[in-house]
Amino acid sequence: MAEKNFLNAADVSEYMGISVPMAYKIIRRLNDELKSQGFITVSGKVNRHYFEQKVNGFALV
Repeated sequence: MAEKNFLNAADVSEYMGISVPMAYKIIRRLNDELKSQGFITVSGKVNRHYFEQKVNGFALV
């Protein structure tokens, strides 16, 4: 998984041990945060670096 720049819902689901629908909710939330900071996002995918920073450094909920 470390080779990809962007993670999809299946990747997030596997990484966190959650369902795919919940992974989509997390991706949407993270992409909303990135959009508010002026970044371009891809629907259904999240930047791996940003995802890992948020999961490993800060609580998602």
